[in-house]
Amino acid sequence: MTHITSSPIFGMLLCVGAYSLALYIRHKTKSIFANPFVVATILIIVFLSITGIDYDDFKIGSSFINMFLSPVIVVLAVPLYRQRHLLNRYRTAIFISIATGVIAALVSILAISRLCGMEEIIEKSMISKSITAPIGIEITHMIGGIEGITVLSILSSGFIGAICAPVLFKTLGIRHSVAKGVGIGVASHAIGTSKALEMGEDIGAISSLTIGMSGIATVVMVSLLDIFLWS
Repeated sequence: MTHITSSPIFGMLLCVGAYSLALYIRHKTKSIFANPFVVATILIIVFLSITGIDYDDFKIGSSFINMFLSPVIVVLAVPLYRQRHLLNRYRTAIFISIATGVIAALVSILAISRLCGMEEIIEKSMISKSITAPIGIEITHMIGGIEGITVLSILSSGFIGAICAPVLFKTLGIRHSVAKGVGIGVASHAIGTSKALEMGEDIGAISSLTIGMSGIATVVMVSLLDIFLWS
């Protein structure tokens, strides 16, 4: 049994199987809370807990899937190219909104961590919660955070954004596709962008642009924080 679970194929099949089942659940329930990423993650956690399979064994196979995360982000350039007229028309508003969103994300983490008396290493680990995982993990390594906490923070912000975004847009009366795309991309990275693409190609295109731009802006700002605040 150990030989099977430690095989790379086991981790890959478990991820694909859990996600396929999550898509089926989403199709049947039609619930905004049945986000495939959230459901698949819960299914995998429950399965590993019940069977007692070591996470390190599962990670061998799942790491192969994770390897494709960066190329998938690049693929998001396709809808952006198709919707490039939106970027040309609203570029000033988009760039200002991205900068504002990144600053808000950083300030909120700093404020909450200081109010709650968190240790500096926890603060560093959560500071990149709103950007895509490959960039966020590298930032954590750069400033000396804890990778596990960073990954959990990034996944949480993505899941919450993907689930809550449609409700928030409707409640607050936000209708413009650019505003929706920037809001999702700057707060919920790739997981949120998958939801944005379901809402419309124009929304997904702006969200995919926001992922890259917010990642770059976060790297610059966190580097400054590391020099002037944490040094």
